[in-house]
Amino acid sequence: MRRLVIALLFVPLITIAQKKQITLEDIYKNRIFQADKVPAFSELPLDSIINPGDVKDEKGKQLNSDDYQVSKDKKRIIFFTARESIYRRSSKANAYLFDAVSKKTIRLSEGKIMHASFSPDGSKIAFVKDNNLYLYDIPTGHTRAITSDGKWNYIINGNCDWVYEEEFEFTRAYEWSPKGNYIAYYRFDESRVKEYQFTIFDSLYNKQYSYKYPKAGEENSIVDIHIYNVSTGKEVKAQYEQGDIYIPRIKWTQDDNSLVVFWMNRHQDDLKLLLTNAQTGVSHVLYEEKNKYYVEINDDWWFLKDGKNFLFTSEMNGYRHIYLYSLDGKNKLQLTTGNFEVTDVNGVDEKNKMIYYTAASPTPMDRTVFAVDFTGKKNYQLTQTQGWNSVVLNGDFTQYYDYYSTINTPQVVTLYNISWNKNREISSKKIKVVNENARLVSKLNQYDLSKPEFIRIPNSKGDTLNGWVLKPVNFDPNKKYPLLFCNYGGPGSQQVANRFGAVNFWEQMLAERGYIIVSQH
Repeated sequence: MRRLVIALLFVPLITIAQKKQITLEDIYKNRIFQADKVPAFSELPLDSIINPGDVKDEKGKQLNSDDYQVSKDKKRIIFFTARESIYRRSSKANAYLFDAVSKKTIRLSEGKIMHASFSPDGSKIAFVKDNNLYLYDIPTGHTRAITSDGKWNYIINGNCDWVYEEEFEFTRAYEWSPKGNYIAYYRFDESRVKEYQFTIFDSLYNKQYSYKYPKAGEENSIVDIHIYNVSTGKEVKAQYEQGDIYIPRIKWTQDDNSLVVFWMNRHQDDLKLLLTNAQTGVSHVLYEEKNKYYVEINDDWWFLKDGKNFLFTSEMNGYRHIYLYSLDGKNKLQLTTGNFEVTDVNGVDEKNKMIYYTAASPTPMDRTVFAVDFTGKKNYQLTQTQGWNSVVLNGDFTQYYDYYSTINTPQVVTLYNISWNKNREISSKKIKVVNENARLVSKLNQYDLSKPEFIRIPNSKGDTLNGWVLKPVNFDPNKKYPLLFCNYGGPGSQQVANRFGAVNFWEQMLAERGYIIVSQH
């Protein structure tokens, strides 16, 4: 009897010690493995600027907005409601302008619009509707049509066609000049592009959808860049070589009269930056990069406030690094060097002439944050722990949040201070740990999870590729297991990374059920 009592006492302990099994409901429905969201340096919350109850639609009902945009002086806010997706990145929505001083709300336009944005001084709003670009003057309440020839499947003004949205990853196809005197916008003539049709099966009766979709080797849209003078209403067209080309970006310099048009041939192995006069449309080549294979397009271009120099990243030497060139072409500096990729430029401190950047170092699976000065001679490592470091800097570059994890360690968020010594050298010091994901760590301890391992995989050409393998918890090397190979061979999506979440919980669930999972990149 005594033995039976003792045995019964241990039954609850054994039950408590048993590990849980991962389910699809845990992962996708209940999302119990979701990490804490920790905001960094952010603007004041909306309810500290206005009373949400003051924002009402034309029927007097409180607006239930999907998103909003605040003017620089925080006196006016554009609210977007009933957002409707179009393609992967594009959408349209109802737009309302709220005046925080008068507490009045007006609808910017009947029907849904796209890409509403304030002018730099906050006195005007540009937006796109029905393939045309419009300008709304806030003091007078007058709306002016900048274009009038927009037509579905023929002409698009101020918004991207499908190719540019999908391949160059942007949708708003216009840019305000720094002082707001000009608007540079794209005009797509897609009249010669062939239409593609498909059926949408989302209701009782099917619908046919038709749009301009050029397949490989077929005609693309003809793209013109127009520069509109906001004061006079006159415009000029940027002058550049037409033909089978792309204009993957336009960017203003710090000079209100100087627009940079990015020109690229269709093979995408020749990129030219054309410095264009906003008054005449005349341009000349500011920078050109050629590659026998491919030139990468990104948004890492900064035209500095000194009006003399610009920063950019390029793979011209085989690795992506940071460069500083002068606008007159006389000075050309490579600021970072080494057999690694600069993956992000986190901030450019023009006052102290310092660039904060993230590099795939010490291995391609890791991310480490550095700072380099405008000469390239002073380079500082800010994050010291190997793994995946992702930082967010404050506006004056005196502090940063480091979001750190490894493939087997959930994210830890730490606040750091940046300081300068008398020799103008920088260093960082930990202020406090903001979040350690304690809830998630506690939850993970309830499961018997496998630990992924990094591996090297040889290929037929004699190279070795990075990968990871996830084995069942009680792996037996003498036993055969089913194998799942997870791979994405496309660009811009690193699958093998030393960060938490690189191995997802669906893959952990399969390993729990006796599968070996392998990924390679």
